[in-house]
Amino acid sequence: MPFIATIKHRQWVAPWAFALASACALNACGGGSDGSAATGAASTGEQLSPVAALGERIFHDVSLSASGKQACASCHDPDHAHAQSDDLAVQSGGANLDVPGFRAVPSLRYLNLTPAFFFAKDGTPTGGFDRDGRAQTLAEQARRPFLAPHEMANSSKADVVERLKRTSYAEEFRNVFGAGIFDNADDAFDRVVFALQQYQKEGPDFHPFDSKYDLFLAGKAQLTDAELRGLALFNNPGKGNCAACHPSARAADGTPPLFTDFSFDNLGVPRNPAIPATTDAAYFDMGLCGPDRTDLASRTDLCGAFKVPTLRNVATRKVFFHNGYFNTLRDALGFYVRRDTNPEEWYPPGSDGGVQKFNDLPAEYRGNVNTSEAPYNRLPGMAPALSAAEIEDVIQFLGTLTDGFGTK
Repeated sequence: MPFIATIKHRQWVAPWAFALASACALNACGGGSDGSAATGAASTGEQLSPVAALGERIFHDVSLSASGKQACASCHDPDHAHAQSDDLAVQSGGANLDVPGFRAVPSLRYLNLTPAFFFAKDGTPTGGFDRDGRAQTLAEQARRPFLAPHEMANSSKADVVERLKRTSYAEEFRNVFGAGIFDNADDAFDRVVFALQQYQKEGPDFHPFDSKYDLFLAGKAQLTDAELRGLALFNNPGKGNCAACHPSARAADGTPPLFTDFSFDNLGVPRNPAIPATTDAAYFDMGLCGPDRTDLASRTDLCGAFKVPTLRNVATRKVFFHNGYFNTLRDALGFYVRRDTNPEEWYPPGSDGGVQKFNDLPAEYRGNVNTSEAPYNRLPGMAPALSAAEIEDVIQFLGTLTDGFGTK
């Protein structure tokens, strides 16, 4: 998508022939197991490689956290499309599970072919892992959750490795990576995150492509009238215009659509007071330009932009956007189409009697917000791009993107 001056200038492009993957980018929370039994691939009948099988055990192992009560699977629940199972804006971690995170938990589905971050020829920031694209590989993304104070909260890589040495699968780890692998904590930790990467690449539960929409594209299922209307609105550049960033058609080579173009967008989502960090008026999460990502801090034109996620399984999500401001898909879609026609519905009043629009960005960066393309190219008093009835049709269509059609 063209990137001209700011991220908000874009137009529709054909679907990319990628599929997605991610590592354990969790805001740590309770639940999981001790990793003594693997669960994912066995249920599908597909065999994982020895490295990926270890990754599966690590993914579910709560003993690798400082609290002993959280694992990757705790927040990336396989039963909830590898996303959170509650409606909290952020999850809490730490040794006592009382340290709140900063961003909503993303789903790990369909991330196995995400490209490393790069700027396209036209300047469009593209790809990368995490919501700000800072991690270049699945393995790199997997590192932080083990060590972040608000996640699994280990004090060091060596701390993680010491915990691993006490697991029931430590000998299996040695058999796969070498008898002396635990002699060097850095090397052992690198193998931990590599195993997680391979599990998410190989595990069929992370990218099954078995939604109703997939079957529809294959000629094996029919969409209802409401779902078809929703699909048309989704694709229509003058209505939902969703396909501009979430392509819905197969690629030329027949690759199923991923419903993301891996670009970044600045939507001006309202500030979420449910995130404890926002009690500090000076705190702002500005995505590509910080605070977590530091290499693009000077690119102030990128401040406020976050990675465009896949919309597969979006109907199962309990929080939406990077800060988890919305808890229902209906409200999220309502924000998309009424953000500019009815800003008072989403933003607090200002001292001047107006509306504090785009209040989760410093005033000097609010001009970065996408206001040029549909459905954002509206002014107060204009009709929204979608009516309430049309939003319901889009919701019906988005429900066809849920994995496991006919099996649940």
